[in-house]
Amino acid sequence: MSETSRRTLLVAAGLATVTGCAKYGEPKSTPAPAPANAILGKTEDIPVGGGVIFAPNQVVVTQPAKGSFKAFSSICTHLGCPVATVADGTINCDCHGSKYAIATGAVVAGPAPRPLPPKQITISGDSITLT
Repeated sequence: MSETSRRTLLVAAGLATVTGCAKYGEPKSTPAPAPANAILGKTEDIPVGGGVIFAPNQVVVTQPAKGSFKAFSSICTHLGCPVATVADGTINCDCHGSKYAIATGAVVAGPAPRPLPPKQITISGDSITLT
């Protein structure tokens, strides 16, 4: 193989590798949110002092205090990544470390520039519905 052919092959392989990878820091693609009036789950599934992420609906439901339910968008306000966990009183985005308060959606650790937007839910008996 000639030096020119080898160089061309190496450059082509490198470009294929680079173009096939997402850039660091770009948001992950997220599904379109479910329509309103979607039943999310049961109140008993939401731990007191924690929450549950309903990824297909792009919503996170929390229970900061017993019987008090809150709902927020599950899309981080930094770069649009979906949040990954709810633990230790915060809603957490793994992309860049943003954390939000489970009671208010307020930013408690950046780089998120804004709180998570609230979502409307209805509690009927033990069912949680996105409204």
